[in-house]
Amino acid sequence: MDRLRIDKWLWAARFFKTRSLAAEEIGKNRVQVNGDVAKASREVKVGDTVTMRLGSLSRVVRVRGISGQRGPAPVAQQLYEETPESLAAQAAAREQRRLGSEPALAIEQGRPTKRDRRELDGARRADWDNRWSASLEPDDNE
Repeated sequence: MDRLRIDKWLWAARFFKTRSLAAEEIGKNRVQVNGDVAKASREVKVGDTVTMRLGSLSRVVRVRGISGQRGPAPVAQQLYEETPESLAAQAAAREQRRLGSEPALAIEQGRPTKRDRRELDGARRADWDNRWSASLEPDDNE
């Protein structure tokens, strides 16, 4: 076997969990083979360059082997070789996520956090204690 459909190869190389997911991503023009937008029936061979967009990250791999069966992850990793540029982009994205701010701190509306709830309750209690209330007790000025 020297050629295989791209959707089947992506599934066997464990980039996608099912062949239908691989075909769906190919249908959305998120997969290219040798710089050309691929269709699910496009055949890949050893030496082809496959570019795919997975989320916000673009991965570029070179086909090293062909397999029509989905095997264990160590075997699947032998089917491709990732380019150094792609590995560097992955490392940069990983570092950016690590240094990024806490997502919960960016929320300005919606359900309050536990800390927000405590601040709201404290503010309400302080506001309630300072309110004027009508009472039956005589005032000192009378």
